[in-house]
Amino acid sequence: MAGPIPTRPARPNLERLSIAVVASLYNYDFVQGLIDAARDEWDQIAPNATVTVYRVPGAFEVPVCAELILRSSKPDAVVGFGVILRGATDHADLVGASVTDALQRMAVTHCVPVVHEVLLLDNEEQAEERCLGTRINRGTEAARVAINMISLFSTMRAKFSGAAAPQA
Repeated sequence: MAGPIPTRPARPNLERLSIAVVASLYNYDFVQGLIDAARDEWDQIAPNATVTVYRVPGAFEVPVCAELILRSSKPDAVVGFGVILRGATDHADLVGASVTDALQRMAVTHCVPVVHEVLLLDNEEQAEERCLGTRINRGTEAARVAINMISLFSTMRAKFSGAAAPQA
């Protein structure tokens, strides 16, 4: 049974974390709820993290901004936030699939954690629950996933290079 990540990850033993957030301006209040929840979580589990937020017009623009970040800088992780609400046409599904494919492709290409929280939802009630609530807030979960992946990649890179693995 799938569900939210139940506990906070161990704090990675990394001096400085750099996390880039690419967030849609469309459905602003919901997306801001994701950002706020993620920041609250990062403040608790990775208080020294540098979090830079880049705002783009809509969900469709999240991948190209994330790609530019990955080509131009060396973030430890990129987190994409957006909310797509389904309407009467297939447009939302097409945008959602495109964003998902692009984010996955860049994570694999760059070997950097790219956390996908561009949510494709049926209605505002689902958005309120996942973006503004506390029980299953996807912003909180995205923050935990980013830290878990940063920690895992750090351990793996140290192992592959023969260096001592950082303590989690």
